Amino acid sequence: MSGRPTVFVRMADAGDLYTSWRWSNDTYPGGVTVVTATQVDATLAALTPALPDAADPKSLEHVLTAGALATYDAEHALAQQLSRTFLPFGLAAQLYELYTRGVRPHIRIQPSPRVAQVPWELIAPDAHLRLIDFADVSLLAPLSIVHAPGRLPRSWLDTSELPVVAVLDPRVPGYRADSVLGSVLGRMSGDAPLSRQVGAYAEQNRLLPNVTGPADLFRREDVDRDWLGDALRGGASRLIYVGHVTAAAPESGQSEHAELHLACRAETIGFAEATRAHRPLSAKDLLLGTHTLTDDPVAGPELWPIPSRVALIACESGGDLRFGEALGLVSAMISGGAELVTATRWALPTDLAFERLAGADPRERPLQSAMCSVDSAHEQPDAVSPLCDWQRERSAAWREERTIVDSPVLWGAFATVSTETDPVLP
Repeated sequence: MSGRPTVFVRMADAGDLYTSWRWSNDTYPGGVTVVTATQVDATLAALTPALPDAADPKSLEHVLTAGALATYDAEHALAQQLSRTFLPFGLAAQLYELYTRGVRPHIRIQPSPRVAQVPWELIAPDAHLRLIDFADVSLLAPLSIVHAPGRLPRSWLDTSELPVVAVLDPRVPGYRADSVLGSVLGRMSGDAPLSRQVGAYAEQNRLLPNVTGPADLFRREDVDRDWLGDALRGGASRLIYVGHVTAAAPESGQSEHAELHLACRAETIGFAEATRAHRPLSAKDLLLGTHTLTDDPVAGPELWPIPSRVALIACESGGDLRFGEALGLVSAMISGGAELVTATRWALPTDLAFERLAGADPRERPLQSAMCSVDSAHEQPDAVSPLCDWQRERSAAWREERTIVDSPVLWGAFATVSTETDPVLP
């Protein structure tokens, strides 16, 4: 990405919302703007009810059938309101000038906690264009994590040939397939799109776990934290996780309590509280390992050395960005060595939810298709551009077809956090 313009946008809450931007190499003038707390609150009040709420499963039917992301016209009106509030006019003018010259810059955003769920790609500075049409968009990783003492980053250039570690819809002990921590994907066949795609890595001898057929990758009972640690310590290029995440509530101030639900049993040692027959793997575990838990503690990054690229395809897996001190799953992955993490801003509707709640064609598999797109992008030298290409395709389909499976309620949830930093900053 070094050969094209990049703009770094940073936001700060101080009652009002302050936004600054600067271009790499000072290609264009930077600037600073202030938006009143009243305007920010009004816009967030319009956005929040449009998003699935992981804490309230009943909200999903409203979101898919009557919310602002359920129809094109309502979503477009919301996107224009987002633009008026969050996109500085001076920056918008610079982006449009580049667009007219056929130049697509890279926008690197560091949102404040209050606006961390804003889907920047969707905002509409023009009646017929979205921000994703003007530029590639990614999020800046917190500098305190990127430059933390002892962090050992892993480079994609050095590790791309290593195995892909796949934890796909693991069976959570104590929970039935149709329960709150049950199956995300349902019964998977060997010819399902995600089965075929991930199964291709097995044919290349680049997949863990070792399986006899693609369908064996799903609903496994052995993919617990011990298995994951062994797989990662053996060397990996990527980690893809599809399953459940329990995000910490922002008002708790404890982002480190975000949890991944693997196949770990309750007797497993860890910081998270056991629930039924299961103990989740928390961000605190990934950060601290067995510190204070065993007589001979091991640090988290030693137990789970995180590969260069991570996809956390689960409800609100990127929720730590909503905290003033981000120490959740995304930050834990970066602290453990990742240079790029794709996570989600809000809860994801399953394919079954699209079918049963919104009347989508059962042959449509929007969530599985999204998983395939994220996975494919993470195989590329520059993962951000192909992810944005996918979102541009989805945006075009939404504009043309206007069906619920094309709604940004799904593809707008994905955000990629990168450790690439502003070269002017330390």
